[in-house]
Amino acid sequence: MIRVAVAGAAGRMGATVCGAVEEAEGLELTGRADPALGVELATVLDDADVVVEFTTPDTSLANSVACLEAGVHVVVGATGFDLGRLKDAAENSGTGANCFVAPNFAIGAVLLMELAQKAARHMPECEIIELHHDRKLDAPSGTAKRTEELITAAGGNVHQPIHSVRLPGLVAHQEVLFGGTGQTLSIRHDSIDRSSFMPGVVLALRKVGQLEDRFTVGLEKLLDG
Repeated sequence: MIRVAVAGAAGRMGATVCGAVEEAEGLELTGRADPALGVELATVLDDADVVVEFTTPDTSLANSVACLEAGVHVVVGATGFDLGRLKDAAENSGTGANCFVAPNFAIGAVLLMELAQKAARHMPECEIIELHHDRKLDAPSGTAKRTEELITAAGGNVHQPIHSVRLPGLVAHQEVLFGGTGQTLSIRHDSIDRSSFMPGVVLALRKVGQLEDRFTVGLEKLLDG
């Protein structure tokens, strides 16, 4: 049984994660940390093997480092902070704890990124549009930035800065538009409910402790394993 605590448990994503952990075989929810609940992260670490970090960009780094220093694996879903600093902390903590970061936990979004990377080799000219709910704090999204990195690595050319849309009624959506001689190609993914992220979160919780690297980015690394 893998013991799991959730940081940001009172938020919409955090609450959904708590429910998914409670329903998943082989996982046990041992702690819910959130200022709104009056529970500090430090008070749930002793009973956890893994922490799911779904807070905000201004607290996620410090929370993740605290987990690593306590020897607790951490699965990070928050974006919008310096991943380089988190990578350094993971690789130098000396506690044996692993850190896994996913810009997006939806399996469909991961497939979009892989398809976009493949398309960029043949139709390099493209643009990225990402759309999220109006309470999302960072723009562009971590998924969009990761998609741009993969496209660029494949030789693609993202023409303009990533287009970010923030509106009520949205959850998480992304489209990559490719243009070539006499043709266009659109690849789009839509998360219409936060439950779309839960299979990826559960997968990460089950695999983070088995990772060979102390710091890993991208759900595709777990799908291929």
